[in-house]
Amino acid sequence: MNERVLTPRSRGFLFLDSHPAGCARSVADMWDACPAPTSAGAPDGDGPVALVAGSSAGYGLAATLAGLKRVGIRGIGVSFEKGPTERRSATAGWYRTAATADLARAAGRDLVLLNGDAFSDSMKDQVADLVERRFGGRLDHLVYSVAAPRRTDPATGTTYASVLKPIGRPDRTKTLVFDEEGVPEVREVETAPAEGDDVEQTVAVMGGADWERWIDHLAARGLLAEGFTTAVLSYIGSSLTAAIYRQGTIGAAKAHLEATARTLNERLGATVGGRAVTSVNGAAVTQSSTAIPGIALYTGLLRGVLGEDLVPPVRQLAALWDQLTGAAPLDLDAEGRVRLDTWELTDGVQAAVAERWKTATTATIADLADLDWFRAEVRRLYGFSVPGIDYAAPVATDVPWPDPTSHARETGTRAGS
Repeated sequence: MNERVLTPRSRGFLFLDSHPAGCARSVADMWDACPAPTSAGAPDGDGPVALVAGSSAGYGLAATLAGLKRVGIRGIGVSFEKGPTERRSATAGWYRTAATADLARAAGRDLVLLNGDAFSDSMKDQVADLVERRFGGRLDHLVYSVAAPRRTDPATGTTYASVLKPIGRPDRTKTLVFDEEGVPEVREVETAPAEGDDVEQTVAVMGGADWERWIDHLAARGLLAEGFTTAVLSYIGSSLTAAIYRQGTIGAAKAHLEATARTLNERLGATVGGRAVTSVNGAAVTQSSTAIPGIALYTGLLRGVLGEDLVPPVRQLAALWDQLTGAAPLDLDAEGRVRLDTWELTDGVQAAVAERWKTATTATIADLADLDWFRAEVRRLYGFSVPGIDYAAPVATDVPWPDPTSHARETGTRAGS
């Protein structure tokens, strides 16, 4: 067994190693933070069958954990992670997936966790086969939360790459960085506008094409249950970050997701009495969001304004599951989107964040943003700075991927216990 003492070495917000014990504890902490089932009669091993595409990180992980605990889902999670080597630990998502499998098994939930390319037709076939053979041939829910820098279209073999750029003109914005000693600095950065086919490439990766392809694949096999619901996870955010986000290349992809939701909603309504929605979630520190200029500064300031009132992803996703399963009515905006970000975008909160943004400099940032929380959140993405973990102790890094042939019901107990 390969045991090492792991220390948090990073390049910016990207860490070179992940800590298995810290990742496992962070998953357990998310589980504990998820609201318990609303009914004492939650199903024991026979909950709705769900697929979460992008189940190992961020909001997709929150969707998986909230689904398991809140409504007792069983089914399949798909993610793409790298295992450990002699020189490096596995990716954080690898260890989070192993911890998620342990929680699902303890809760009596039959959850199969697959590692591979969610964009490929071979993965779609593998999932469809599992639904057919293991889960009664009917899928009740699909939550789509795939975040990747590139995508190969299985129909054409063309590989597309996404970019983080504004559209039409350069964007100059403030951003938050930390040096090697963890000292914060507020800088101004300028991002050149999209050119050529940047927008089309980004939409091809991050838009709704793959989500729709999943629905097409499952529908062609007759695997969508009557009343099937699907949600794609998205973000709108503040006017402070709009130029690089909602009005930029990512925003074009999000608009495509929302258009796809409307198309799928009509189709599913006509064929299986189902629904497709966009779920607009609130700000969170994720491995994807830290790469976007300005988002780190905005999120730190938002936490400075809201403190503990900042709603964590697992609580937001518990609310989404309530709506998808009918435990609560679908609460849609005028565009047909589920809004789980209203706590973030109130006029008062946004005015307070904007005021802090205006005066944020390297000299003032410690008084305006919750930097201790933000730094810890970034490190926790990789299993560091997690309370209760002895980081001076060697830890086994060769944690195996969960066995897809194991069955949770053999040793399971009631979810939420």
